[in-house]
Amino acid sequence: MDVRIGIADTTQIIEVEMDDDMDRDALRSDIEAALAGKSKILWLTDRKGKELAVPSEQIGFVELGTSDAERKIGFGA
Repeated sequence: MDVRIGIADTTQIIEVEMDDDMDRDALRSDIEAALAGKSKILWLTDRKGKELAVPSEQIGFVELGTSDAERKIGFGA
């Protein structure tokens, strides 16, 4: 699963490739808690095990995508 995080007041976007078997609902709950101010830092671990901390107050937006295998390329329907 791909996660894109926009940083407030900049054009910076952080892209993180998560494990495909990541619990999407648990991740959404963590993101919602960060955006609601219930946690000061959003911690993410990518598919290689690298940990990333994003200060909640700096998050402009979060986009949850699909894995690369699920993306369709070309002109098919």
